[in-house]
Amino acid sequence: MIKAPIGLQELRRRIYRKAKSEKTHRFWGLFVHITKPETLAEAYRLAKRNGGAAGFDGQTFADIEAAGLPNFLTAIREDLSTGRYKPQPNRRVEIPKDNGKVRVLQIPCIRDRVVQGALKLILEAIFEADFCPNSYGFRPKRSPHQALAAVRRSVLRRMSMVIDVDLSRYFGAPGKARRFQRVEFPPRQGPSQPTGNRVLSAWR
Repeated sequence: MIKAPIGLQELRRRIYRKAKSEKTHRFWGLFVHITKPETLAEAYRLAKRNGGAAGFDGQTFADIEAAGLPNFLTAIREDLSTGRYKPQPNRRVEIPKDNGKVRVLQIPCIRDRVVQGALKLILEAIFEADFCPNSYGFRPKRSPHQALAAVRRSVLRRMSMVIDVDLSRYFGAPGKARRFQRVEFPPRQGPSQPTGNRVLSAWR
């Protein structure tokens, strides 16, 4: 029996439901979904919607579309599938702060933004299932306004204790392996074949 293909949104819903219902489930075989043309196309659309300056290579969205978007996405897919993909260096921009210091902004090239976006589209459904209902930071369909509304409701319920925690260098700190323990990409046959783990590790 041949299974009918499913769309990206339905795939994300199925992954979310599985992660929500089985907290200890370990997901395998996700890399094939990350490299699907529709996943990469949606990642490009979201990256373009967010805008942003060109990265280290100087390539803009206009440049990509003038040269041919299908060819751009096909090249990314081939690089991922064959193990040739390597992120380019980020372009560093220093933004002055009020205290005289600077905040360093790292701007990836559009190619890397698309790969990051494709990873996010698939992996987000897994990690979303683990969040508490009162978590609002950097989550889909959540906003600072909703967080403030939750605070107001808590104040009305006479909840007055505030705990402020700031995480520094979270992804560079020890124990990072635990943050990815729900995800595993099975290795392919042959020493030169890629795994999603190798792509993920580029940004760990």
